[in-house]
This record gives sequence, structure tokens and C-alpha cells, in this order.
Amino acid sequence: MESNSPEPKSEVAMRAPAGHMMSPTDPDNPQNWPLTRKIYASTVATAFAFAVAFGVTSLTVGIQGVMQEFNVTMTMAVLGLSLPLFGIAFAPIFTPHLSERYGRSPVYLVSLPIFALFILGAAYSSNFGALAVCRFFAGFFGGPCLVLIEGTFADVWPASSTVTYYSFLSLASYIGAGCAPLVLGAVVTAKSWQWTQFVTLMISFGVYLFGIGVPETYPREILRARARRLGHSIQLSKAESGVTFAEMAQTTFFTPLSMAVSEPLVIMVTLYLALNFAVLFQWFIAVPAVLALTYEFTLHQVGLAFIAAIVGALVSTMTSSLTEKITNRQNSCRTGTAMARLEYRLVPAMLGSVGLCGSLFWVGFTASPKINYSVPIVGTGAYVWSSMSVLTGLVSYIFDAYPAKGTLSALTLMATVRILCAAWLPLVIIPMIMGLQGQWAYSVFGFMAAVMIAVPVIIFIYGARLQSRSRHAGRIMSGGSQNMTMGPHDDHEMQMGSGHA
Repeated sequence: MESNSPEPKSEVAMRAPAGHMMSPTDPDNPQNWPLTRKIYASTVATAFAFAVAFGVTSLTVGIQGVMQEFNVTMTMAVLGLSLPLFGIAFAPIFTPHLSERYGRSPVYLVSLPIFALFILGAAYSSNFGALAVCRFFAGFFGGPCLVLIEGTFADVWPASSTVTYYSFLSLASYIGAGCAPLVLGAVVTAKSWQWTQFVTLMISFGVYLFGIGVPETYPREILRARARRLGHSIQLSKAESGVTFAEMAQTTFFTPLSMAVSEPLVIMVTLYLALNFAVLFQWFIAVPAVLALTYEFTLHQVGLAFIAAIVGALVSTMTSSLTEKITNRQNSCRTGTAMARLEYRLVPAMLGSVGLCGSLFWVGFTASPKINYSVPIVGTGAYVWSSMSVLTGLVSYIFDAYPAKGTLSALTLMATVRILCAAWLPLVIIPMIMGLQGQWAYSVFGFMAAVMIAVPVIIFIYGARLQSRSRHAGRIMSGGSQNMTMGPHDDHEMQMGSGHA
């Protein structure tokens, strides 16, 4: 409500139950925008996430060049991949608070140029220490682009399409990360490792020009901007992410730590996604090494092998979207409502979890000179399909498993932990493969993944019961089946995811 001359539209928006804080009939509500504007806003968010994800994995193609120029070990050179991920791990903690105060568009438009400056610094580093520092801060400042994409999609698209839009936003990070070795394999062969950073700069510049006119999608900022434009004051309800520093720290630091030991739903999903992402990012180190040693692939040929990963991500988007459409349609026929029970968002994860386990044994036992190189390469594509399907199903479920503040805390924990694990495993994967041999190294992950197959099944059966016992789920509707309290349509803008990367 406004203090000077009340504006009926804003007053209705203040009372609206949706997390958008805007009336569903308000023309300024992003969900009421013309389709072209929705697509533009979503495409810009996708492009910014793509550019950062591309930059994160870009240096993996130049590891040999980094080792030779700076006279460092392979483990040290792999820090070129891990350090940006360590930087990105901070983004889920601070990005929601920036978004709450300034909206989404300014954060996008400031984050990417600073990311690009540190990428430029990495290209011109005269020693390994400078390279390491620049890569870390590139991830730290680029991370918000990977975090905000979730909030942007949730602002623009309805909750009934959560699985579909989450699969599309995940595609940005997966394809961005996969395209780096594909594109840069030939470039580095002809030039030098520095060109991994120069090409990232070119992509970032093009993306920035494309997105410079991106409209604001965060409903609270839209309401504030409209009030300023009309010369009115406006009093919005308290931000779920907190207002004071203590409240902000509680929401995105202390509560996530508490959930890590007290919330069975969050613990299971966090552990599964940590394994998922750790294995996902080790491929960027293991695949080049294995293909070069086992099949004598050149750097350019290694890059082409990542086509399988890109295809896997595309197929996951299609299958996840299709399962949501089928479950929603079946539910509409049975109950007359447009959206299926929350638990049915887990279907992609249940399918993907089987593939995740099987693909690890597939790759581990087929990467041999006696077996054609295409077999393990296709196996990595199967892993990527599985990985993205599991991520899409589990995160889409958590979106609405808790009220807004609880969801924000849960997603913060899940994103931070999985990115930290994604940064750690690439540092040790080559010694692990050498020590255990490829078959048993990936069998270890395969057996862990086999245990995790139970996670989406347990949540499907017992999720509503676990929610009802949670102290963070006080406003959840009974049964958890039509739980659309304030879910993703508020301050929820987590991970790559997000990655990711």
C-alpha cells in the first residue's frame, strides 16, 4: 500500500498470495508480458549463464600449455578449473541479497563485465599466482549470472511449468560448460592457451551487447520502480531473504548449516547433487586424459568428444519437459487441475538416477584400447543426460517443498555444497584413476550412485510426511501435493547449476 495517494493496483498486489507480490491481473507482472518479451528476458539470462559456464571450463583445454609456461604440476594447472568454481560457491550466499535491493537486471549487467575483466587478467598473467587469483575472482563475480537465472525464469514462467523451465535454465550451464572444450580444442591447437580466455572475452562481449536492454523481472523491484515513476511511496512486505545483516546471514548462512544436520529432505538431496556435480566436472579433466592416453586423441578430437555431452543435455531437456507435460495432462483428466502433485516433479530424477549409476560402470569398463572409442564417449553423454535429469527433478521438487524462506536456505546449501564438490574432485581424479585403474575408480562412484537411486523414490513416497515434520515448513499445505505457497516465485534464485556450471 502506498502512503500518499493510494494506487489500487499496487494495493491489490500487496495482498496477493503469490510470491510475486503482484496481482495476477497486473499488466506489469512478468507472467503477463507478451511472449516475445518473456522469451527475450529468458534468453538473456540463458546467454549470461552460458558465457560464465563457458569461461569456467575454458582453461581445461589449455592445461598442458599452463603446465609448460608456468612450470607447474598437473594438479596445480587443474586449479584453473577448480578456482572459479570455488569462487562461484559464494554466489548463492550473497546474490539473493543483491537482487532484493537492486533487482535482477543491474546485477546481471554489473556481474558479467567484472567477470570479463578478470578473464582478461587471466589471459595476460605473467605467473601462475596471478592466473590463479584472476580465475578465482572471475568465478566469484561471474557467479551471480549462474544464480540469477533461476529467479528470472521463476519470475516469468508459471509454477505449472517448473520442471520444463528448470530444465531449460540448466541447459545454459551444461551446454556452456560443454561447448568450451568443443570450440577451444581447435583454437588452442592453432594458437595458445591464452586464447581460451580471449574467446571467453569475445563471447562475454557479444552476450553483454545482446542483453544490455534486458527488462527487470523481479516483481518487488518492478513495484518499487513503478512507485518511483509515479512519485508515490510504497511499503512492501518484508523481504524473505532478510533486511538487516543478521537476518540475511541467518537466511543464507546459519539456517542452511542447520538444515544440513536437521532436514532429511535437504540432506538427501544435497548429498546426491554433490556426488552428481563432483563426477560431472571431473569429466573435464578425465576425458581428455583418458582419450589421449588410451586412443591417442589430439586436442581437437578430444573437444569433439564433448558433442556427446551436449546431446545428452539437450535430450534431458526434452525428456524432462515431456514427463511434466504427461503428468500434468494425466492429473488434469483425473482432477480437473492444471498441475500435478508436487511429488511428480521427481519423475525425471527417478529415471535419471538409474542412468547415472549405469553410465558410470559403462564408462569405467569400456574405456579400453580393445573397445571402440565411441562407446565410452556415448557413455559420458548418457551420464550428462542422467545428471541433468536428476538435478532438474530434485531441485524442482525442493522449490515448493518449503515456504519461501525455507526454500531459499535449502537451495543455498544445496548449491554451495555441490559446487564445492565439483571444484574438489577434478583435483584428485587423475591420481585416483592411476591408483585404482579406471574400472574401479568409476565403480566406486557407480556404487555410490546405486545407493542414491533410492533418494528420489524415498522422497516420492515419504516427502509429504517429512515436510509435515519440518520446523521450516510451517506454511506448507497438508499432504504436500498441491503445495504452491510461495515456492520459487519469490527470492529463490540459486546455483548453476548451477552451475552448476
